[in-house]
Amino acid sequence: MKITAVTPWLLHAPAAYRDGRKGEYIFVEVNTDEGITGWGEVTSTYSVANRAVCAVLQQLGDLIAGEDPQYIEKIWHKIFRAFTYMGSRGASANAISGIDIALWDIRGKVLNRPIHELLGGAVRESIDLYTHPSPGIGPDEAARQTKEIVASGHQAIKFDPFPNHAEEKNGYLSGKMDAANEDEGAAVTEAIRKAAGPDVELLIDAHGRFDVPTAVRLARRVEQYKIAWWEEPVPVESAHALKQVREQINIPISIGERLHTRWEFVPVFEQDLTDYIMPDVTWTGGISELKKISTMAEAYYIPVSPHDASGPINVLAGAHVMMTVPNFYRLETARYKLNAYDIFIEEPLDIREGRLFMPDAPGLGITMNMDYLRANADKQFRGD
Repeated sequence: MKITAVTPWLLHAPAAYRDGRKGEYIFVEVNTDEGITGWGEVTSTYSVANRAVCAVLQQLGDLIAGEDPQYIEKIWHKIFRAFTYMGSRGASANAISGIDIALWDIRGKVLNRPIHELLGGAVRESIDLYTHPSPGIGPDEAARQTKEIVASGHQAIKFDPFPNHAEEKNGYLSGKMDAANEDEGAAVTEAIRKAAGPDVELLIDAHGRFDVPTAVRLARRVEQYKIAWWEEPVPVESAHALKQVREQINIPISIGERLHTRWEFVPVFEQDLTDYIMPDVTWTGGISELKKISTMAEAYYIPVSPHDASGPINVLAGAHVMMTVPNFYRLETARYKLNAYDIFIEEPLDIREGRLFMPDAPGLGITMNMDYLRANADKQFRGD
């Protein structure tokens, strides 16, 4: 069997994490000369980044054409080393991720087995999830949505309670938060805790928005609400800043969605910078790399909780790995109802009582809805 083509599909579709507003998804199709097709995904971020990743994926089709798709590790390294002189993180790691997931999908289909059976076999029966209320809402709406989430069976909720301010439209600048927005964030956190009750785990995502003193101050402000983790308190570029925050707060730290490949996780483990890691299978290097990072974390007794901010392949690819990982915490989903994904796939995801139950079909276990993809793909990035 030989790889014949790599095709990025840039989709314009309702975004599950934005209340039905239009979003972008990148699905990656890998074709073979025996008619078996694998599918991957790359998490959507900004439009300019999506197009950069799609352009990289188009070029990689020529690089790996003719390769046997069963040699997943060899192909991973062939792509990775092609980028080492220009930087092997970011768009290159994203592109590797999408292709790697698709190659595992092909391998599962060839062997007629779900991917997790090829990674050592399951150590659990289902995947515990955590999910989100809508972003940018006040205390009353946050409380209402929290009650819905808890009623659905979910036992962990993540949210960013602190409003954006004018400066942030230009990206990270000062990293500060004014008093009014700090008060608003505290009020939203209090409302969510009251609505959730004492037993539901609350996770706060700071989105790497703050400088050290601001991150410390805000963490201390919400600590009373029994917060299970404080995610990305400072921008990812400074391990020293993260260490400063970690030494001054009493909330566990979670990082990792913006770390690419196992090599970027090494200093995190060696310097004791976090309590949880949350690599994204569509950013950090795919199924192959998520499995390796998880095994590294296991040696430090650090739980793994994969990040997800995109579509159904993101969810399933991370879940297949986590089925085999002893040190798994929870898998992220954009909403407690993921019916927005049904337009992409022939079989809806099976989520019940805050858990994902894996399909028993081979590979990822899903079939893409090609009619929808053809009707909604960007003209520049699509298959025939």
